[in-house]
Amino acid sequence: MTKLKLLFLAGIFFIHGDRHLVCQTTTFENFSFLFMTDIHLEYGKGAIDGFKKAIDTANKLDVDFVLTGGDLVADALEAKHSRADSLFSLYAQTSEAFNMPLYNTVGNHDLYGLYEKSGADSLNPDYNDGMYKRYFGKTYYSFDHKGWHFIVLNSIAKAGNKYKGFIDDVQMRWLAGDLEKLDKSTPVIISTHIPFITTYGQLLNGALSANDEWSVITNSQQILKMLYPYNVKLVLQGHLHIIEYIYLQNKIRFLVGGAVSAHCWKGSNMGMEEGFMKIDIRGEDVSWNYIDFGWEAIE
Repeated sequence: MTKLKLLFLAGIFFIHGDRHLVCQTTTFENFSFLFMTDIHLEYGKGAIDGFKKAIDTANKLDVDFVLTGGDLVADALEAKHSRADSLFSLYAQTSEAFNMPLYNTVGNHDLYGLYEKSGADSLNPDYNDGMYKRYFGKTYYSFDHKGWHFIVLNSIAKAGNKYKGFIDDVQMRWLAGDLEKLDKSTPVIISTHIPFITTYGQLLNGALSANDEWSVITNSQQILKMLYPYNVKLVLQGHLHIIEYIYLQNKIRFLVGGAVSAHCWKGSNMGMEEGFMKIDIRGEDVSWNYIDFGWEAIE
């Protein structure tokens, strides 16, 4: 019997036998992209000019695409139909100024009419995520870029006349099917508005405080169990308007990406300025840098 030896070195597998040598190599092309979350585009507070300045800054960077993290507008939750529709139209038109592809993630403020103040008819096809879908398409989907697999999730569920962080069974089945198509070695990046994991509750209320159901995905443990067998490199999170980095079990990195609007265009939020993340991919290594695009809130 021929004896085989297996050696792994720098992503290269060498299978050596008595008579032959087989070399299988996986290489990844370097690239960068932007994660722009919590834009909260509205008509007041200078938000339009602020977002345009963020876009101008983005267009000067050497990046392949922009991935948003949700809360594109402020806000559809309690807005009348005409206002919510005008906000989505405003975002769609303004974002055309990007000179690279744009991938969107849905956020809680992008759901039309969930709050009673809106007076929305739940039978209206635009209700809940209907208006978002009309403008931007699916609320969860995946795409591939230069050997990496990107998964965009919808992490918001209707809970009475409110919302909570949750991923429903239909989306979980879709996610399972999407993952099953992958080679287990394929590097994966996930975008979600509401975080899987965060210390936000402790940050605000002390070490013994738990997170609320609006601040974290309440069934995150189920989803994480699905993700662990795969090569998930990074989970990009929004919603909290902070910068937070958690490296779990020496495997998955969770990054809350600040906020383009900082404190909803009213200035810095807990010392964090208006900005967005530049994500750099080098081989299978991921690094990030928060870019302050120089916006100053209108007094």
